[in-house]
Amino acid sequence: MTCRELIRRTAEQFSAAGIPDPVNDAALLLSDLTGISPLSLRLDEDTVLDYRVVEAYQSYVEQRLQRIPLQYILGEAPFFGRLFRVDSRVLIPRPETELLCEWALEVLRNHPLPRILDLCCGSGCIGITLKAEKPDAFVTCSDLSPDALSLASENAARLGVDVAFCRTDLLDGFATSGFDLIISNPPYIPSAVCADLQPEVKQEPLLALDGGPDGLSLYRRIIPDALTTLVHGGILMMELGQGEDAGVEELLLEHSFINVEIREDLSGIRRMILARKP
Repeated sequence: MTCRELIRRTAEQFSAAGIPDPVNDAALLLSDLTGISPLSLRLDEDTVLDYRVVEAYQSYVEQRLQRIPLQYILGEAPFFGRLFRVDSRVLIPRPETELLCEWALEVLRNHPLPRILDLCCGSGCIGITLKAEKPDAFVTCSDLSPDALSLASENAARLGVDVAFCRTDLLDGFATSGFDLIISNPPYIPSAVCADLQPEVKQEPLLALDGGPDGLSLYRRIIPDALTTLVHGGILMMELGQGEDAGVEELLLEHSFINVEIREDLSGIRRMILARKP
């Protein structure tokens, strides 16, 4: 069977199973096995694939039909120009979080030797990215999950980035740390909504998704504790769930944070919030 024919047949299977973007997924899976670009494979009507490649590919296809996320099957996900290892231990990095990193780097542009905490670090994509882009920073990545921390540590080693790791329940144990920036993509999906998520998202760790009854439970803990963990004038930046900006802004103002700013993602959702400790 040729590359193009195999991709076409697989895409039909994926489409029938309700998998989004079936052609893209079919081509990316074959690209991972052959090392050939997805576009070249989709256009190749001549090359007959080795049976061993086809067998390995079918294993990939079966996993995808079970709605295992594409990134988990491939074992990696792109983020800010780097490839991060991902599996079922961690949330898959999203493009929206890249925007949060871009904003943080803007804020830190003229700040020498900043001390940064990536809270609820998961794969480590935020903290590792900030350290890689701003080498003079001192970065700590923390998470409650030891499995997530193990994978984040692997990512730091693979990418040659020197960051510290700490297992904590949010900001417990950081009371006198004096961070210049605390940045976090905390769990923010309301508990009742978690049951109705896409099949792929349900494969991701619930600990990284469930934000409590209204999605704001983690923010209610992070915000007051950040007041004692940040230096004076320090900054708290967080990713937000859709429609949660007003509630989180209110929490920040209630706890005396100032200079609150909110930014939208590429879909126009108010996705990121920044506030400063007085």
